[in-house]
Amino acid sequence: MKKPRPIPKFRSEDQEREFWATHDLTEYFDFSRAVRVSFPNLQPSTHTISLRLPESLLADLKVLANRLDVPYQSLMKVYLAERVMREMREGRTPTELAAEVREPAAPYGRGGQRRKRSSVGSRPPRGKKI
Repeated sequence: MKKPRPIPKFRSEDQEREFWATHDLTEYFDFSRAVRVSFPNLQPSTHTISLRLPESLLADLKVLANRLDVPYQSLMKVYLAERVMREMREGRTPTELAAEVREPAAPYGRGGQRRKRSSVGSRPPRGKKI
């Protein structure tokens, strides 16, 4: 194997990310000398966001999380990660993705309207007799 090329110095992570996106690591690193390492305490970096959800969606998510005995935020992250991985695997075009995202009849796309509840065991509306 020929001698690896020297890795350039980078001013920022963005600059380094751009470099490795366009260059082959095998030209800069001798894998025959690689050593397996373990980072048992390494945690993925996270970023806090604010997300507006329909109340009914959040309520249903909390019910599911309660059934599974997990925090609802954790369940939301799992569901979101699963969907993102599926979309990345399927490799659909932006047009195909947009068509699915803009579903007017989505179960939680009621624009803030309350969900109709089951009439089983509920009281009739005021002023109406059964």
